[in-house]
Amino acid sequence: MKHLQDFRYIEAVMRAGSIRKAADDMNITASALNRRIQRFEEEFGYEIFERLPRGVRLNPAGELLVQHFRTQLSELRRVQGQVADLAGERRGHVTIACSQALSPYFLPAHVAAYRAEHPGVTFSVKIRDRAAAEQDLITFQSDLALVLEPVHMVDFAVLSAVPQAVHVIMREDHPLASQCEIRLRECLDYCHVLPSSAYAVRHMLEQALAGASRSLQPIIESDSFDFMRHYIKFEDALSFQIPVGLRFAKGDGLTSRPISTRDMPAGSLLLGQMKGRTLPIASARFAQSLISAMEAFVD
Repeated sequence: MKHLQDFRYIEAVMRAGSIRKAADDMNITASALNRRIQRFEEEFGYEIFERLPRGVRLNPAGELLVQHFRTQLSELRRVQGQVADLAGERRGHVTIACSQALSPYFLPAHVAAYRAEHPGVTFSVKIRDRAAAEQDLITFQSDLALVLEPVHMVDFAVLSAVPQAVHVIMREDHPLASQCEIRLRECLDYCHVLPSSAYAVRHMLEQALAGASRSLQPIIESDSFDFMRHYIKFEDALSFQIPVGLRFAKGDGLTSRPISTRDMPAGSLLLGQMKGRTLPIASARFAQSLISAMEAFVD
């Protein structure tokens, strides 16, 4: 508890990469912040920042220290949740990293439903690609991750999994819209826009075409699924998304069809936490509500 404010200063400097910029962000003088960091380093017994010609960065000792602080803060939040329960309060904070597909509909609906029952609980929702979501768990920057096809899975403890077949998004008058499902090779005959290689949907498409005579030839790549979905309103092209992120308004002019599982197996949408970690009470309870919601989604 003694060093919580010191950690806030250290984390601010780490993010800013500069003592002067961090001081501006925290509304204190650079000299005062520098003295605070130096005093902490003296008490700690080791320097934690590498001083560079244009700023600072954590050295290996600093990286270990930050990881320790984050672990302790996570444990502190868990204890605070237990104390709040003893007092008959339902408080806490939930941090969740999620794929873009969860941000328009699924997660807002379930966060709002949870807060309707527990208005004292606050949330941080971070949009992450699958590798970054796993890293968030490892560094204690997120309690939970809800992502499609995580990369490594070494430290990812799966709480729930639901299958998600990739859908092709197109205009309602597109030639492929008359079919119930679409063969992947048919998509290659039309202009298509794709997410970058950091995203699971792109990885799944490339894996399905590995060894095939034809390959993906996107006219546009983007890190925004929202951009890709809206782009095809302006050019008659194809886009791709998983069904949890799809909902078409009346008059939108768009529709979707699943890619045949003969060509590409469904991916797994996974809810998980870091292995071996005891979650804060609010996060653990919200995870349970998401598990129920995901099971219903499958049904």
